[in-house]
Amino acid sequence: MRARNGRSGPSQDPLWYKDAIIYQLHVKAYFDANDDGIGDFVGLTQKLDHIAELGATVVWLLPFYPSPLRDDGYDIADYKSINPTYGTMHDFRTFVRAAHERGLRVITELVINHTSDQHPWFQRARRAKRGSAYRDFYVWSDVDTKYAGTRIIFTDTETSNWSWDPLAGQYYWHRFFSHQPDLNFESPRVVRAVIDVMRFWLDAGVDGMRLDAVPYLCEREGTSNENLPETHGVLRVLRAVLENEYEGKIFLAEANQWPEDVRAYFGDGDECHMAFHFPLMPRMFMAIAEEDRYPIVDIMRQTPEIPENCQWAIFLRNHDEMTLEMVTNRERDYMYKVYATDPRARINIGIRRRLAPLMENDRRRMELMAGLLMSMPGTPIVYYGDEIGMGDNIYLRDRDGVRTPMQWSIDRNGGFSRSDPARLYLPPVMDAVYGYQTVNVEAQTRSPSSLVNWWRKLIAVRQGYRAFGRGTISFLTPANRKVIAYVREHGNETILCVANLARSPQAVALDLARWRGRIPVEMLGWSPFPTVGADRYVLTLPGHAFYWFLLSEAAVAASWEGEPRERLPELLTLVFARDNPTLFGGRTQLLLEYEILPAYLPKQRWFGAKDAKLPGVSIADAFRFDWSDAHGFFAIVTLSGATEDARLPYLLPLALVEGDDAESALGSAALARTRTGARE
Repeated sequence: MRARNGRSGPSQDPLWYKDAIIYQLHVKAYFDANDDGIGDFVGLTQKLDHIAELGATVVWLLPFYPSPLRDDGYDIADYKSINPTYGTMHDFRTFVRAAHERGLRVITELVINHTSDQHPWFQRARRAKRGSAYRDFYVWSDVDTKYAGTRIIFTDTETSNWSWDPLAGQYYWHRFFSHQPDLNFESPRVVRAVIDVMRFWLDAGVDGMRLDAVPYLCEREGTSNENLPETHGVLRVLRAVLENEYEGKIFLAEANQWPEDVRAYFGDGDECHMAFHFPLMPRMFMAIAEEDRYPIVDIMRQTPEIPENCQWAIFLRNHDEMTLEMVTNRERDYMYKVYATDPRARINIGIRRRLAPLMENDRRRMELMAGLLMSMPGTPIVYYGDEIGMGDNIYLRDRDGVRTPMQWSIDRNGGFSRSDPARLYLPPVMDAVYGYQTVNVEAQTRSPSSLVNWWRKLIAVRQGYRAFGRGTISFLTPANRKVIAYVREHGNETILCVANLARSPQAVALDLARWRGRIPVEMLGWSPFPTVGADRYVLTLPGHAFYWFLLSEAAVAASWEGEPRERLPELLTLVFARDNPTLFGGRTQLLLEYEILPAYLPKQRWFGAKDAKLPGVSIADAFRFDWSDAHGFFAIVTLSGATEDARLPYLLPLALVEGDDAESALGSAALARTRTGARE
């Protein structure tokens, strides 16, 4: 089926996720179609064109299942239903169908580490007998000292990974909040139940599933209870079902770990198709703050090779805090100092802010971060609202400050809903800088130079080259560490990415000898730069600027590159009086004697003093001629600063051409463009 935007449905390439642009959103935050103050699937379906026009190819939905909403939906009370505030199963299927018509795939959450304590599974387990299959759906203990040494994730709110259940008469295990008991994957019944849930949503049309908190699936005494071999065994079982029963579907692993630990979640290409590269994100912010490429280059050097059918998922911001778990204590303190001067912006071990406030609403820095995101190895993820520079509200609880309603227009509630403002699930951003009156989709769509239109252009360029999603990366090492430069290569595509991490303009000399003879073509403006030669390639970049260059073997060199052509160096305007044109007096004579004629004469084959340096010429006399088809002067000119033999006068015909005919005559006439007027 042909979509309204011209797309014909999702690609059939089994590796589609390598070339994808993922757009992350919460259904409740996007658009409210029934005016109850909460976004819904009908509203999301109505706004799909915005996502497609941005250039995204995948929509990633945060949890939309029935839930007490104590953890924004990650505390699931029913895996096989839709939260009624978001709509019905029919609404969901209609959304999936509409997304596919626009060439958009859909990824949903498979939260399998834990459930809500309100889930029927847990309510049944706490009432079941000890040792029974139903009780063993979760992890229980008579004491809270088991699995000692396991770290606590939410240090702001939790003091233990165990909580007492008076009805069960035992402690239950939870790696997250105390109202989210962990499932027990040692139970075959749990594995079968999770597979059943997975099949339900894949049959409903989703194209992939984000596996939440996968490092914590299994437990064993005497370990850190993270990244255990048993966990990988569970993932291989799930992957086998996916491969055997479904085509073109993927798993995306959420594992906030170091790259060498995350590598295991790809297996031999038989576990997860994709995994988040968490440590890269804070280091991109760190590199800009320190004006030094080292944080990025260092973490990329630590990133291991992954199987050919696997891919990293990279991002700048998302629905959670900017986690600082994967940095050193010194680096964490520095990030707090730079990006979270207000203590209210800090939560757990991270910073709960959106991209624009982190960048102090600096357009150049936001563009630079986007340029890095879109050119690093992996599949980029764009968090809803970042494409228009949405702000946040750090006065809201927990991480709600980065989950406020999408800002569509200047209308009531930012165009998100027509309900009474008091009924909204969260208040929209209303401050003077980021408020919906200033920042909204409608206004930016009408402005060609807006941030959202810039994002559309950037994504369109990226989508034209597979080197970004599938290519190798090799870092260059120029002496100026304020500049990061790297080359992405795939097949016949070679792309040079150069970014200035400093606020001030920088120059950099790059060793491009390997690509000697190629012409760098700047990809956003499609402008050819000088051909790569044997010497180091020198570039200058404004503050917080970046370039993407296609190192082309087929491009044509710029017209100005090489020896100058036999024509005037530039187009100049001369002013003549209409009633009495003359070559003498005022600015016209100065331009002729010191700019135009000294540049013109040495390039003529009949000129006898080609090697002479002419600081100027002197117009000794001039005679006007007016023929039927031509007007102008015969000028007698003498040379300044020439040798004795070259001081002979020249009789020079100068044609006078008026108006629009002047430019066409520029290549053959001595005079540049002329403009008649009433001035002397």
